[in-house]
Amino acid sequence: MAQGGQDLLSKLADRGEDVVGRLGDMPGAQRLLEAAGSLKERVDDLQKKVRGLDALERRVAALERKVDKLSTASGGGKSSARATSGKKATTKGTTAPKPKP
Repeated sequence: MAQGGQDLLSKLADRGEDVVGRLGDMPGAQRLLEAAGSLKERVDDLQKKVRGLDALERRVAALERKVDKLSTASGGGKSSARATSGKKATTKGTTAPKPKP
């Protein structure tokens, strides 16, 4: 049985090599192979970015817990005003554009 399986695998490998050799001779095959290669690179980049999302989600969850803890701990107005006055609240688009030299 092992001999038959090995023969089958070697036949498939030979056929695969033949197909790849024929693809190189076809007129549009080079563009197809380049597109497949670039697709692989883009998928790899996408996978790296998606893996980074897990770490960001953990950070966001930790920050949400901290905010909840701080909001429940600061029952009085005095402590909440002190906690928010340490950082300046800014939003995008509200700053004046810099003058051009």
